[in-house]
Amino acid sequence: QVQLVESGGGLVQPGGSLRLSCVASGSGFSFVAMGWYRQAPGKQRELVATITPGGSRNYAESVKGRFAISSDNAKNTVYLQMNSLKPEDTAVYYCKLVLVTYSTYWGQGTQVTVSS
Repeated sequence: QVQLVESGGGLVQPGGSLRLSCVASGSGFSFVAMGWYRQAPGKQRELVATITPGGSRNYAESVKGRFAISSDNAKNTVYLQMNSLKPEDTAVYYCKLVLVTYSTYWGQGTQVTVSS
């Protein structure tokens, strides 16, 4: 059984930075993608960024140039470096893992609040 644990959320002022981490527990699995999604109050969950084991990255237009996704495949960990944060980035951020079997796992979410 795979479990995802996120960390790194919090309260930050506009223009600030945060780094989210997501560790996938378990062993012996191969994945096709890991990524970050977010859900703001009253809105649908949306893609933020994804990364493949080969390093291909995909970003939402709203975060391009501000956010950077990276991974440490040996540690089953994915990171999201968030810079130049805006109030509209406020949301619960979720980590997602898609295995080669296309089984999908989600983390419990971590709150990011951007406010002065």
